[in-house]
Amino acid sequence: KMLRRVLCTVLFMGALPSLAEVSQGHISVVLLGATGDLAKKYLWQGLFQLYMDQVSSGHSFTFHGAALTAVEPGQRLMFDVLKKLACPPDESPNRCAVLKDQFLKLSQYHQLKTAENYTMLNREIEMLLHQEGLKEAGRLFYFSVPPFAYTEIARHINSSCRPPPGAWLRVVLEKPFGNDLESAQQLAAELRSFFREEEMYRVDHYLGKQAVAHILPFRDQNRQFLDPIWNRHHVERVEIVLKETVDAKGRISFYEQYGVIRDVLQNHLTEALMFLTMELPANVSRAEEVLQCKLQAFQSLRGLEKNSAVLGQYQAYASQVQEELQKAQDYISTTPTFAGVLIHSDSLRWEGVPFLLTSGKALDERVGYVRVLFRNRAYCTQSEALRDAGHSQCKAKQIIFYIGHGALNTPAVLVSRNLFRPVMPEGSWKEVVGQSDLHIFGQPLSDYYVYSPVKERDAYSVLISNIYHGRKDFFITTENLLASWAFWTPLLDSTSHQSLRLYPGGVENQHLLDFEMVSGEVAFTVAEPVELLNPSRLMPSDYRTIQSKYRQSPLVSAWAGDLISQLASDMEETASRTVARSGQFHLALSGGSSPVGLFQRLARHHYSFPWKHTHIWLVDERCVPLTDTESNFFSLHTHLLQSVRVPYFNVHPMPVHLNQRLCVEEDRGTEVYAKEIMALVANASFDLVLLGVGTDGHTASLFPQSENGLQGAQPVVLTESPVKPHQRMSLSLPLINKARQVFVLVVGKGKHDITTLLSRVGHEPRKWPVSGVSPSSGQLVWYVDYEALLG
Repeated sequence: KMLRRVLCTVLFMGALPSLAEVSQGHISVVLLGATGDLAKKYLWQGLFQLYMDQVSSGHSFTFHGAALTAVEPGQRLMFDVLKKLACPPDESPNRCAVLKDQFLKLSQYHQLKTAENYTMLNREIEMLLHQEGLKEAGRLFYFSVPPFAYTEIARHINSSCRPPPGAWLRVVLEKPFGNDLESAQQLAAELRSFFREEEMYRVDHYLGKQAVAHILPFRDQNRQFLDPIWNRHHVERVEIVLKETVDAKGRISFYEQYGVIRDVLQNHLTEALMFLTMELPANVSRAEEVLQCKLQAFQSLRGLEKNSAVLGQYQAYASQVQEELQKAQDYISTTPTFAGVLIHSDSLRWEGVPFLLTSGKALDERVGYVRVLFRNRAYCTQSEALRDAGHSQCKAKQIIFYIGHGALNTPAVLVSRNLFRPVMPEGSWKEVVGQSDLHIFGQPLSDYYVYSPVKERDAYSVLISNIYHGRKDFFITTENLLASWAFWTPLLDSTSHQSLRLYPGGVENQHLLDFEMVSGEVAFTVAEPVELLNPSRLMPSDYRTIQSKYRQSPLVSAWAGDLISQLASDMEETASRTVARSGQFHLALSGGSSPVGLFQRLARHHYSFPWKHTHIWLVDERCVPLTDTESNFFSLHTHLLQSVRVPYFNVHPMPVHLNQRLCVEEDRGTEVYAKEIMALVANASFDLVLLGVGTDGHTASLFPQSENGLQGAQPVVLTESPVKPHQRMSLSLPLINKARQVFVLVVGKGKHDITTLLSRVGHEPRKWPVSGVSPSSGQLVWYVDYEALLG
């Protein structure tokens, strides 16, 4: 009997205490994609390491390599890989030789292409167990195949290759897990129809990197030192970085679909971010507690926008795409190979601390690290030459989880000596002593307490060991995955056609990819030489001769970003002038998506805006609670109010929620708001009203084919929208027309048709309510971007 013979041989070599102790049952490991690159580079070696580590555990094993290739060539390819497997340096040559020989004997190749193939595999496993008289402990299926094959394989395993009751099933899935939130949800739903959540192990191999895997334990074991300083009051910034010198050549078919954000930031770097920002659970070894804390950390992250990232592409990428994907010479790829992203958390612990995530290909060095840089409040009177080199309070204070490569070329944890001596587990980490001429982040290595692993282990070996032990805290759950995609997808959508900074690659990049943080956004620090790719195409400057009138009123037109900038400046100028004249400024703001960019601009760039003397009013509101994400006030608060210092009593949300109900006429919410306006706003004339325009010509919440609010003495009205939520509250057209100034903002290609139509019609508010905006003694100015104006 083959398996018994193998066990006897291992017993003879002293690897097993006794044959009788092989009682915990048999484990069948099935590696799908057994002849692929990942399997060749890492997975077979990881499985061999598992066998070496667990041969004395009481479990017996068989290893089944599987692929679509026919048996004979597939077997040859697989065993070519197995013959090259290596033992760790500390393994004795004799034991290594025996274990490797037995591992090869326990491994076999299968073609898994059809349902019958899976049924046959199941039959072979059952027959082996019956012949050897062994109980089945479990089956491990490792999917080293493209995600499009997951569903079919999952169906076959579920229908004909599950272990019997009492034995476990563990299914290991490799990224990518979708390419946005929608595709990830779809894939998750498909897999959930075949496997239970506890059966699935989604691999992010960075969680197997020893420095990354130690972030949570480090925080846990050093609570006494970190609790006072692990917060916004003491941490200046955090950098999570993975730089590569290689390019994407040979992987273009994959890379062109995904790019650097999907390939590295959404998974590897985000997991490190979670380990840093999440609140520590009571027990960091309990997967469920860790997951809940991670999900809370995701909820605290501020949404990403277009200006949260800088993107680049190495110059040779375009030709590589044309060559490997047979694209035409004029094909232009918008796939980024470099990204720098600024992330903020709005949690009480981390509010205001910048987290910089950076990764790219064809960079100047290969290195990965997580760096927490602390604020330095010290001033040292003693000259630098006379200070205690290691413990000077004026030197940088930082904790670095060094993932690998770079100057150290090994995983490590470094803590500045002027912070604290960390607690480290003696069995797995050792202090590196002895002076070195190495410098890390501008400081000699002697300025740090430095620890490296007692035994350096490959990430896949660590993860495969954790799968064997059923440790789920090293893997990505469905909730975790979808939370990550929900965070990253808006940025991916907003930057999908963004122009990329081209860089030559390697040391020649110099400062081209340096970027800086300015008012919550990031931008490259060095201007890029501009090359006109299509001289015949109109450039922004060519549009500045456009007529400066629209519907007989002043028109300001520019590209969207410049237009928003101009509008914000004009609003600040109006506010400052009004406050100087009358002491206060009454501003009424519309809701919807158009003004969001304006709100953010005002919050981040206009520090001279007289917010202290400004009253904020709503032009219209949806009949939902103010805490609902559909609420105009919620959007205004999120993007503007929480970032500026407007006095509490100067903020006037519309009273749509009275007596625990929404927009009921008997509650007289419209009268309440009207009385508040009459009491505070002189002559009920707002100093500035900001409006938008809908594709149907509505403005505020005044809609076509409805008389409500278009005329009459009622200053505030309830209206009905054709789209949900239907009920609205709005300022009336007569009240809007009493304003000293009205600015109308129109942006986006989707508004081109209505913009063109409005340029041709007269005063017809019943058809197009915005056409009735005409301040009786004030000024109307249109702010229309080029896309809305010209299509």
